[in-house]
Amino acid sequence: MKKIIFSFILAILLPLTAFAEEEIKVSAHGAILMDFETGRVLWEKNSKAPLAMASTTKIMTAIVALENGNLDDKVTVSKKAALAPEVKMHLSAGEEITLRDLLYALMLQSYNDSAVAIAEHISGDVASFCNQMTEKAKSLGAKDTVFETPNGLDAGDHHSTAYDLALITSYALKNEKFNEIINTSSYTAKSNLRSYDLYNKNRLLNEFQGANGVKTGFTGKAGHCFVGSAKRGDMQLISVVLASGWGTQGKEQKWIDTKRILSYGFEKYHYENIIKEGVISDKVNVTRSRKEDIGLYITEDFTIPITEEEKNAIHIDIDIPLTIEAPVAKDEVLGYANIYLGNELIKQIDIKTTESAERHDFETSIKKIITNWLNMAGSELTPEDV
Repeated sequence: MKKIIFSFILAILLPLTAFAEEEIKVSAHGAILMDFETGRVLWEKNSKAPLAMASTTKIMTAIVALENGNLDDKVTVSKKAALAPEVKMHLSAGEEITLRDLLYALMLQSYNDSAVAIAEHISGDVASFCNQMTEKAKSLGAKDTVFETPNGLDAGDHHSTAYDLALITSYALKNEKFNEIINTSSYTAKSNLRSYDLYNKNRLLNEFQGANGVKTGFTGKAGHCFVGSAKRGDMQLISVVLASGWGTQGKEQKWIDTKRILSYGFEKYHYENIIKEGVISDKVNVTRSRKEDIGLYITEDFTIPITEEEKNAIHIDIDIPLTIEAPVAKDEVLGYANIYLGNELIKQIDIKTTESAERHDFETSIKKIITNWLNMAGSELTPEDV
């Protein structure tokens, strides 16, 4: 039977409260701040509300294309792609251009015809590509996201949530080529017909320290949207704002909302190592063995971004047995380090044995004696036959 041997409390327990919600005011209808390294949500506002997401859609368009296409592929532009509505490159039906150049056009200037051309090249048609995007989102844990267009134009049930977009972006940011594209300030794309000068529309790259992404968006239904990313020191944060407003005011407000959220994260949060991997001082008594006790070790480090207030609410319960009966294998899981933030269990880490302990009692001793005797005698009998 397992017992909690000790509870290591960093400080007096405080209730788990959303400190951030009282400190950030944004106009966005849905918003989130997520830590890139751990995926921890640091702040949110209606982050699970389904909303139109405009051209932030193209984050998924790009990552699906990068994972399923060859950048040097020649893409032949279809009539459907050429007829895509503004904003667009004004590609011509039959024009040939590389997938690489289409991706730069997609992410730097958000061209809608490039998105359709990409979708048709990767999956054969737009509907199949959108299904592929939706399935990819679900595989990443973005369960309330439906893609019906590859460019984010309003159509049918096309929607996502701030939370889902943060998950998708976190995944995309792990792709080296994706990062290279979204951090390019200007690029010249060339088709078999002409050249296109492309300029990055992401103002955050020039206006916020450490900014390294990601994508703007606007439609009449979605309003002004933006998915942002910034890194300072060892901390990288992802922000999402959906429907920050409409018109000229909304266009500016998405930048204000984003900077406010990211600034809050960098000012309030820091990484704290909560528990370290390695041998612990506690040992477990072993019965029916020549060993009196056996050593234990924590199997992994655990570091999270927390505020000073939250640091005071962290406590760790070490849950291991007082006594165990042999045999015990080396690296056997004997218990857990349960880490709590307030009353919420945020991490459970295995505690394993540092060594083995063979069983040693009358029955096992007799069997060993008989086995040794039989081996010496060369008999084919086993101890069970005796």
